[in-house]
Amino acid sequence: MAFEVQDFQEEVIETSHQIPVVVDFWAPWCGPCRVLGPVLEKLAGEQTERWKLVKINSDLHPDLSMEYGIRGIPAVKLFAGGQVIDEFTGALPEVAVRQWLDKALPSENKKRLQQVEMLLATDEVEAATALLEEVVREEPLNPQAAAMLAPLLVFDEPDRAATLARTAASAEPRFLQVADAVVTFAHLITLGQDPSSLPDEPGRDAYLAALKATGDNDFDTAIQHFIAVIQQNRYYNDDGARKACIAIFNLLGPDHPITRKHRRMFDMVLY
Repeated sequence: MAFEVQDFQEEVIETSHQIPVVVDFWAPWCGPCRVLGPVLEKLAGEQTERWKLVKINSDLHPDLSMEYGIRGIPAVKLFAGGQVIDEFTGALPEVAVRQWLDKALPSENKKRLQQVEMLLATDEVEAATALLEEVVREEPLNPQAAAMLAPLLVFDEPDRAATLARTAASAEPRFLQVADAVVTFAHLITLGQDPSSLPDEPGRDAYLAALKATGDNDFDTAIQHFIAVIQQNRYYNDDGARKACIAIFNLLGPDHPITRKHRRMFDMVLY
């Protein structure tokens, strides 16, 4: 076979420093291997610039199977930089293999997203935003980039932030919580700019004060006013104060000082 390994060190380890290598551990007697093999070969032919395929007959190379802990076949391992960086076992359908490759293969944008995480950890928001804008420009539907960029834009571009958040959540459910928080925030920012639609009921003044504080990025004050709204009129503006507090807590995270300061009181007021 054209993809069958000849020299593992050269074709896999050394080559993976230049281009990712997908290694398929298989055997001629293995039915699922005969299903998966043609799928991998087809995709390898389509994506020659992204990765290389190497197939290893586990019957002929028991030493390699043992070294890489092969307990069932087909077993697929992705090598980059001489190391296994991802893997799966069993015969996946073509669409699932494509999805796995898209997520597993290293790329410049994935490196940028790793840089963004480091920048945000040190509060270098401007640099992080610039990198995220590059990723979104190249990959408009990248859910991770959209989910990370949306909270950074919500105060200056609430409508765009909400769109990015929905893009992230529709692609990957794991971003649903942050998406809901951003959409809620975007609504609060817009409402703060034109509060004329707010009901003239008890709690309105506290709600207006909370909106102003939210727009000023003063979450400590905002939460205090939102809690006051809940105490005065629990369901004011379609339960808006409760939703706003949850959005703030979700965006700040459970360990943020403001979340830790107010979460217990919020829960007590509700329950």
